[in-house]
Amino acid sequence: MIYRLTLKMAKKIGMAPLPIIPYTNIKNPIQDWNANLFTVQRIQYILLTNTASLYSMVMFGKGITDDKRFIQEGLSCIKEFMIVDGNQSIYENHFKPENQNTYFSKTIDRRVLGSINDLIFQSKFYLSEGRQALFKVSSMLNETPMSYLKYGNPKDEFRKLYFNEDRKSSSDKQINNIVDIDEYRQLKAK
Repeated sequence: MIYRLTLKMAKKIGMAPLPIIPYTNIKNPIQDWNANLFTVQRIQYILLTNTASLYSMVMFGKGITDDKRFIQEGLSCIKEFMIVDGNQSIYENHFKPENQNTYFSKTIDRRVLGSINDLIFQSKFYLSEGRQALFKVSSMLNETPMSYLKYGNPKDEFRKLYFNEDRKSSSDKQINNIVDIDEYRQLKAK
């Protein structure tokens, strides 16, 4: 699994500076995620976003101070949200923590980072003005049409990655993303 961290997120968990893992032929776009840290009313949150589909979830940032805790809490958040969101089979087939290698990289795609910033702006609004729960905020983010996806929504695009529909999605440009990462830092999730 790859986590592409923003500088703020990398500093929070003590990983800065990070190497750059370039996009090459991807073997599994479902396991390529971005993470960004943001604050609403002095509470830290982390937005986890799938690179190819922009499928996102918001989690609390409190207590996440190192890479192992980040991996543990991130996988837990992904599991809980995907099961409730109707994607349990995707989780069970692609996120087995006991045999999962984890790699960290800088966020390198500006189009994805711009979309993540839009999702954070929406999250801030829902969390401060709407006072919504994290699951509800994540659900609303995943149903929002995104220009990066040619106005498709992240939830549908994420499922297309899994079910390999014949239709070409706009995220196919982004699907060429994983790497030959033998020389990068590797952690074993517990």
